Amino acid sequence: MELVQEDRYRFRIVPEGDMRVPGVVFATRDLLADAEKSLTQVADVATLPGIVTASYAMPDIHWGYGFPIGGVAATAIDEGGVVSPGGVGFDISCGVRLLAADCARAEVAPMLEKIMDVLDRSVPRGAGPGGVWRLTGPRQLERLLRGGSRHAVEEGHGEERDLARCEDGGAVPDADADQVGPRARERGLGQVGSLGSANHFMEVQRVAEVYDRHTAEVFGIAEDQVCVMIHCGSRGLGHQICTDHVRAMDKVMARHGIRVPDRQLACTPVDSPEGRAYLGAMAAAANYARANRQLLSDVARRAFARVAGRRLSLVYDVSHNLAKIETHQVDGRPRRLCVHRKGATRAFPPGHPDLPEDLREVGQPVLIPGTMGTASYVLAGVAGGGAFFSTCHGAGRRMSRHEAARKISSRELRNRLERDGIAARPLSWRGLTEEAPEAYKDVGEVVAASEGAGLCRIVARLVPLGVVKG
Repeated sequence: MELVQEDRYRFRIVPEGDMRVPGVVFATRDLLADAEKSLTQVADVATLPGIVTASYAMPDIHWGYGFPIGGVAATAIDEGGVVSPGGVGFDISCGVRLLAADCARAEVAPMLEKIMDVLDRSVPRGAGPGGVWRLTGPRQLERLLRGGSRHAVEEGHGEERDLARCEDGGAVPDADADQVGPRARERGLGQVGSLGSANHFMEVQRVAEVYDRHTAEVFGIAEDQVCVMIHCGSRGLGHQICTDHVRAMDKVMARHGIRVPDRQLACTPVDSPEGRAYLGAMAAAANYARANRQLLSDVARRAFARVAGRRLSLVYDVSHNLAKIETHQVDGRPRRLCVHRKGATRAFPPGHPDLPEDLREVGQPVLIPGTMGTASYVLAGVAGGGAFFSTCHGAGRRMSRHEAARKISSRELRNRLERDGIAARPLSWRGLTEEAPEAYKDVGEVVAASEGAGLCRIVARLVPLGVVKG
């Protein structure tokens, strides 16, 4: 595989073998130091039927299922383009939500420990069942799969403005709950309104630095303001949907005349029965994830109101594991594409018609969670953004969870967080070592490379005050 550096932040994988397009990786040499396996996945994705322009990867690229995490690929629907569940991942519509409090850090500092204690008791998390909302049965789950955040708000878990500040108005319209299998439904019934485990969190933060004051003002954030960031997805329901539809596609690929270099890239044409079934189920899982984050927002709001008498307003909610039908200019003409973003965030530019009117002037908010104990970032989409208006989604792992747990002691991590003034509330300190900062790339380097590559611009940097982890 020939990797050619085209400029400081752009590398090209020269097409060879069955590759239909080149690979394009936005990164630096340092960020690619341990990316050899994931670069092979970039090349494998370039073999998918109907792929256009390039197989892209973001600066936080690392090894994933089928697609690398940080992978972006678009296929031309009207030309036999395929959809691949591996291009979305198991945690469908995993994403980030940011809420801004009506106060500065000094106003909540005396109450921070109590706020964190309330959140610790109120936020269900971990691998098993347990959620904020006990769904009464299949019919209520159906309404949630079709209505997403909108259904949660209608049931009293939020406010109308939340929907305007959420991707797709809080619900993907093409959801088909009939394509969600019984096991996925069973897993989803008991987990809505929960964080899950691994790198998911609810974090109380402070806006440490604002780089673009006008854009920050439009977004609704200011220096030293307290915020709450939520990072989670569709839990066991999304995982099961991915599993079910990978199996279904694997069985019929030959019938569609499709061969892939890795069975984890199982796919079918977007317009095939299997492709439509997956997209309908995926959209239902996306709605579940939006409702999940909406319910956790409700928990955070109640905690802040009860302890500090403060209010939280939604800045934005955006996913980083989805395949979406979008129209983009390709080869000088508009093309209808299935854009896979796996561990990559949509970053629409200023003026884009899909943005809420109050954000359209400055571009879409992009929310980049840091690793535990490090900074997170608010970015914005830019005109001319590459990779079908996509950018990074986080820091990106550089160390396996097993390796991190082996190399980092829970006592060391706990002492470090306490020394840095971060009020941590984990389910288990032992499990928390898997998410230590050194297990990840430097999120500041990732964000700088994303901006340097012309994918986005940096608006603000946020630092943690307290974190609830699974």
